[in-house]
Amino acid sequence: MFAEIAPRYDFVNRMLSGGIDTLWRRFTVKHAPPPSTGSVLDVCTGTGDLALTYAAKVNSQVRVVGSDFCMPMLDRGIEKSAARTLPVEWIEADAMDLPFPSASFDLVTVAFGLRNIAETNRGLAEMARVCKPGGRLAILEFSLPNNSFIRKSYLWYFRNVLPKIGNTIAHNHSDAYTYLNQSVEEFPSGETLATLIKEAGFAHVDQFPLTLGIATLSIATKTELSEQKEITDQ
Repeated sequence: MFAEIAPRYDFVNRMLSGGIDTLWRRFTVKHAPPPSTGSVLDVCTGTGDLALTYAAKVNSQVRVVGSDFCMPMLDRGIEKSAARTLPVEWIEADAMDLPFPSASFDLVTVAFGLRNIAETNRGLAEMARVCKPGGRLAILEFSLPNNSFIRKSYLWYFRNVLPKIGNTIAHNHSDAYTYLNQSVEEFPSGETLATLIKEAGFAHVDQFPLTLGIATLSIATKTELSEQKEITDQ
């Protein structure tokens, strides 16, 4: 499904969101900034938009890695990084079995990809494993607005308009954009997601609703080794 929509993925996303998704990524980089030295991993990077946004902000002392299981998506990211001469390492990888040593990244991010991981808990556990103690996790994901009127309007658009436009423009016959609205409605958000993040080994979860709550940025800090030991001993 993802390989099929890769060639027109960026164009369709910009059109359906009115370009506001780029503002959400900038907000993410502002509130979960990269380290001055070290490394950043963008999981489920897709065509690399968030990884490239980080790469544009870092110096030569920071390594930026984008991983995804779908090589056609990564190919688009490779093309974009070459065109903009932004240094990103692109790795084909399963988010539930990341090919990186434990505690190797200062910042782990995922934008609009966590709900696509078959087992959310396993994906979060892997992100926690590769994140350094004291490092940060940033999750940018679609969410459902709390306001009932906005929520109903949003769901009507998601169920009736977005799938038809998206699948038509993307020339997609596997209904990827029908899957989009279904996955958003079913995926945990708010306090439920915060709880899953904490159970994976992170703490101090801050959440920022964006654009009337249709997206949410969750930022968490991985517990230090001393805190992990206290939790284990309890």
